[in-house]
Amino acid sequence: MSQADHTVISVAGEIDLYTAPKLQSELMAALRDDPVRLVVDMSAVEFCDSTGINVLLAAHRHARERGGELQLAGPGSATRKVLQVTGLESVFTVVDVPVRVTGQ
Repeated sequence: MSQADHTVISVAGEIDLYTAPKLQSELMAALRDDPVRLVVDMSAVEFCDSTGINVLLAAHRHARERGGELQLAGPGSATRKVLQVTGLESVFTVVDVPVRVTGQ
């Protein structure tokens, strides 16, 4: 969903070897416009493995190269732990509260 200053992609379930290609496709499609602020709502993600982390990193890098930004919103405790252990919590902009559409 797009708003004036950002696009939100909501992700649910597991991000792993099997689901990462679809997520990558969605993220790259959202990053086509320059510059873009992309918010990945991860509040419903139950599991994220290294494949998912790599997809998020690639999208983050792609957004930065184009003058945009990728933000992770509402990651659960398991995903946040992975970000902390890998040191990626300092690479990504991570916010606790997912972005909500105005008027909802």
